[in-house]
Amino acid sequence: MKDQFIEKLYEYSKEPYQKYFKKNKPWEINKQELMDYPENSLGYKLGGFLYEHHFDIQPKLEDHDIIHVLTDTGVSVIEEIGMQFYLFGNGKRSLYLFIVISSGIAFYPNKMKYFLEQYKKGKQAHPFHYLDFSKMLLMPLSDIKKTFKI
Repeated sequence: MKDQFIEKLYEYSKEPYQKYFKKNKPWEINKQELMDYPENSLGYKLGGFLYEHHFDIQPKLEDHDIIHVLTDTGVSVIEEIGMQFYLFGNGKRSLYLFIVISSGIAFYPNKMKYFLEQYKKGKQAHPFHYLDFSKMLLMPLSDIKKTFKI
């Protein structure tokens, strides 16, 4: 029940967030084109992630799925909240992040150990949340993870 409530909040907030808060331009690529990238590349791994979870590229929100790929984070509500804790540890600050973290603390206090572990992982990694990942799609995923200690 809690998970469904949070998923609905996300669905309702996604469009206004894309329209009013995300200033970046949408990437001009689709998930099939990503599958044409070299198999070890960030782009290919992103395409595989999108296909595996039956997702499409969300205009202006492409970085979100890249973070899933970089951090090996699943797509459950708890994992999504954990990923925001990771990003908070990595130095990211945004209204959306604070809302998600707050909802995690309020709705899932029994998961605080997991959330704090994710925060610590983000803190240990070199800051990467601000990168323009659209320019890194051809890079090997393993090189990016190694460089940023992800």
